[in-house]
Amino acid sequence: MQFHTNGFHPGDPDVLPAAPGCRRAGDPLPQTVDVLIAGSGPAGLCLAAQLARVPRIRTLLVEPKLGPMEKGQADGISVRSMEMFQAFGFGEKVARESVWINETTFWAPGGSDPLTRVARVQDVPDGISEMPHVLINQARVHDMFLDVMRHSPTRLEPDYGLKVADLRIDPAAAEYPVTVTLEHTAPGREGQTATVRANYVIGCDGARSNVRAAIGGALHGDAAHQAWGVMDVLATTDFPDWRMKSFVRSKDEGILMVLPREGGHLVRLYVELDALGEHERVAERGMGAADIIARAQRIFRPFALDVKEVVWWSIYEIGHRLTDKFDDVPEAQVATRAPRVMLAGDACHTHSPKAGQGMNVSMGDTFNLGWKLIAVLTGRAEPALLHSYSGERRAAAKGLVEFDHKWARVVGARAADDGADGLPRVAREFVANLPFTCGLTIQYERSALTGAPTHQRLATGFDIGKRFHSAPVVRLADAKPMHLGHCIAADARFRLFIFAPAGDAGTPGGAVANLCDWLEHDRASPLRRHTVAGEDIDAVIDTRAVFQQGFRELDHAAMPTLLRPAVGRYGLTDYEKIFCADLKRGEDIFAMRGIDRAAGCVVIVRPDQYVGHVLPLHSRDELTAYFGAILRVRG
Repeated sequence: MQFHTNGFHPGDPDVLPAAPGCRRAGDPLPQTVDVLIAGSGPAGLCLAAQLARVPRIRTLLVEPKLGPMEKGQADGISVRSMEMFQAFGFGEKVARESVWINETTFWAPGGSDPLTRVARVQDVPDGISEMPHVLINQARVHDMFLDVMRHSPTRLEPDYGLKVADLRIDPAAAEYPVTVTLEHTAPGREGQTATVRANYVIGCDGARSNVRAAIGGALHGDAAHQAWGVMDVLATTDFPDWRMKSFVRSKDEGILMVLPREGGHLVRLYVELDALGEHERVAERGMGAADIIARAQRIFRPFALDVKEVVWWSIYEIGHRLTDKFDDVPEAQVATRAPRVMLAGDACHTHSPKAGQGMNVSMGDTFNLGWKLIAVLTGRAEPALLHSYSGERRAAAKGLVEFDHKWARVVGARAADDGADGLPRVAREFVANLPFTCGLTIQYERSALTGAPTHQRLATGFDIGKRFHSAPVVRLADAKPMHLGHCIAADARFRLFIFAPAGDAGTPGGAVANLCDWLEHDRASPLRRHTVAGEDIDAVIDTRAVFQQGFRELDHAAMPTLLRPAVGRYGLTDYEKIFCADLKRGEDIFAMRGIDRAAGCVVIVRPDQYVGHVLPLHSRDELTAYFGAILRVRG
């Protein structure tokens, strides 16, 4: 973590200096904003936390509820989301507060036993990520995003008690083309409205999204016609795996899932209830918490379950739905119009909670969108960049909905579907789908943002289009062991990782020095082309290097000036750009990620932690072309 760059500031380094004139929640609503976000769930807060760090972007976040969430709803955090939390600076805090899911067990009738443990598997495969799979109350995730917002220069907070009632778009307007009608929801103000004009509106307002309806969108899909109950409980039981993630299938009473929660005592139960008729809704059954408890007790027999307190409960029907498009631009107008209204999270895709992906994919939506909005609103990129959001994230959501459609039925599979080895089908499918449930299978298709795999052989462990798979390194300047991916902050910058060829020590005449000299000084360099005069050299593209030698074999002072740049108003040296393989611990990033030792390579990482391209060290034209297709020429 770096601070004091522009002068000494005592106190908490996570609290950034406030920008002049920043608006406070509760102040009169502004007439115009750059971005209006509807909904303060995971998608809305993830986006707001990114925008809040940019003082020049005016953001309004509205939420119909009267205050922040306290309990209930989603709780599973995939390893991919934990990697994202690290970029926001609160990954370690989530890891400390949460419960780690290390093992998953499977229970079913066996022989004369009503229930017996029939399988157990490691929940996160070795080497797939440095992060754990954890469970934590969704409200705590909200709290951490809210802290980032409150401590950012804009001091952004949600405006509670407001919802988007309607909006209209004027495609011909150059500024603030979206007129939004907001409706108050607080007691005594119900039905009162206000109008705000915005450059962009992001609908994170759930499955019944008014934003989606206003742009003519609809969710398409089906339902499983099966009621499920979910409840967070404090209970006593003699079930042996109460603190394990467990799938329990009884002989005649259905299925439940046990999910231990943070704090050592709280547990969430997902409980199969009744099948529903073709046109029947869950609410028509009139079921409540007592029905969930009773069914759970029957499924658990012969084990006892004594519920002392129900913290939260809900009954729902599984649905798998996806909207046509994630923005407001008709297909016929894509070439002539840029999006002004976009959807994220449940507003554009819904699914069951069985795979634990809802909150994770929703945050993934706006982590993808946030840096693109920042690039456009700060003048770094053309508005057409925003078309890539719908293209990339709808494909990711489609994969999730299709997976969840199958997975929900796997969870409900009966004994007849078990294999010859006696393992439940759910256990076999669970193991086969671990990379998906970890959130690591998304691979963006080739585009301006995702290069061709022409040079993938130079770094076979950094798949182009997939998330950057971090690995251990040692920072040269202070010999600190760390993960390379942890230097990627959620700050909307691209990363350019230079992996040195064998024998290169960064000295003049070597491949690394030659590339750095070109990047820093040549007018064709993307650093020169896309960085405004007066900005730090790494303001848009952050260049870092990794060497094969141990840290004692290299001289920091002999490195190219691009790797030890002068930054901030005092021109202080940045000492955190150069890394070495962690030879002491035998964790060699070059071997772990399949990097060509003889040739080295350049790995471009997008601001959302996805690999944009892999190129040879000498590929100047391809490097220039990649960034030129995304960013404006400003140098």
